[in-house]
Amino acid sequence: MKENQMSPADRMGELISLAATRGTLKKAVFSKPDDEEVQRTVITLRRIGGKVMAQAETLRTDNKALHENIAVTDIARLTALSENFGQVNLITTVGSCELRRSRSGNRTLLGGENLRRAMQTQDTPAAPIVSNNRQKQYILNGQEPFLRLLGVSDENGRIYDKKQSKFRQINRFLELTRDCLSHLPADGELRICDLCCGKSYLSFAAYHYFANVLGRKVRMTGVDLKPDVIKYCNSVAQKLHFDGLEFLCGDVSKYHAGEKVHLVISLHACDTATDLVLAKAVEWNADVILSTPCCHHELNHTLNCPALAFIAEHSMLRQKLCDAATDALRLKLLESKGYSVSALELIDPEETPKNIMLRALRMPNFNPASPSAARLRAEYEEARKFLLG
Repeated sequence: MKENQMSPADRMGELISLAATRGTLKKAVFSKPDDEEVQRTVITLRRIGGKVMAQAETLRTDNKALHENIAVTDIARLTALSENFGQVNLITTVGSCELRRSRSGNRTLLGGENLRRAMQTQDTPAAPIVSNNRQKQYILNGQEPFLRLLGVSDENGRIYDKKQSKFRQINRFLELTRDCLSHLPADGELRICDLCCGKSYLSFAAYHYFANVLGRKVRMTGVDLKPDVIKYCNSVAQKLHFDGLEFLCGDVSKYHAGEKVHLVISLHACDTATDLVLAKAVEWNADVILSTPCCHHELNHTLNCPALAFIAEHSMLRQKLCDAATDALRLKLLESKGYSVSALELIDPEETPKNIMLRALRMPNFNPASPSAARLRAEYEEARKFLLG
C-alpha cells in the first residue's frame, strides 16, 4: 500500500514496527479503549527465547493483566491494535508521535513523519530490552508472613492481582531505603517512626527488612489518628511476633519520641499532614527522612503569584503547578535545615500519580550559623514569598 493511501492507524502500526525493528522503541501506550473492560495496553520490547518481540500488556478493569507477544514485523497486528483505541502514544529514543481520534471518529497522526525521519538516520540510540528469561529480583518475594496477613499475597506466596502495584511499591520503597543505609548507624538499636502510618504497609516492610533481613535490633513506632487502624496494626504485629514494632493512636504534631530517631518514613500523608511529618522529623534531627506526599490542596488555595497567572488560570495546570511547587518548597526548607535533598520516583506514574518521594539525608557537619545556611534560608523565604505574595 502506498504511503498516501495508508490510514493514520496504518502509519502508526508501521511506525511501531519500525521502532521495534530498529530497537528504538521505549514504549507504545494505547489509551481510551473501545472495549469498556480494558483500561490500557502498553507495548514494550522483550527478548523471549533469544528473539526480540513486541510484548503487549493489557490491563483490564478487573485489574487482571493479559500479555500478547507480537512479531516486530507484524504491522497488520500492530495496526489492528491501534484501531481499537482512541489514542496511541509512541515513545522512542529519538522522539515521539501521537495518534488521536476525534469525537467524529476521524484519526490524526501527529509528529509521525518527523519521527520516521529521525528513526531512519544512522546511529540512532537503542532502547534497553528486558529479557523475560530473567525475573526482576525484588527484596521481598511474596512469601513473607506480613504480606499474607496484610492481604498482599496468598498462603502460597502468590501476589494477588489487585495488589501487584502495592507489592512493587513496597519493594521500591525498600530499595530506596537500602540506598540510605550508609546514612544510618551501622550498629546498635535503630529507632524508626512511621508518621501518619495508615494501614502501615511500609511499617511492616521496614521492620521486616531491618530486623529480619539485615538482622538489626529495631524499635519502631507507627502513629495515626484512626483508632480502628491502630488496633488492627497492633494485632498484626503481635501475630507476627514483631516485638519491636508498636502502633499508637494520636496526633503526629503532639507525639514525642523521647529519644534520638534515626529514620522517619511516611506514605501519602494528606496535604499539610506531610508538613507536620517533615517538621517532626527535623525537630528530632532524624538522619534519614523518606516521605511520599499525597494531595496538595493548601498552595492551590493560597497561591498568589502574578508571574505564574498564565499557568494558574487553568485549573488542571494550576493543580500540577501547586503539586510540584509544594514539594519543591518542602525540599528547599529541608535543605535550609541541614539536609541533602532529592525528589525520587517511587513507582511508575501510570500506576499512581502520587509517586514522588521526598528524600532528605542529614548533613553531619552542617552549621546553622554559617553563611551557606543563611543563604539557604533566604532562598526558601524568597521562593515562599514568590508563591504566596
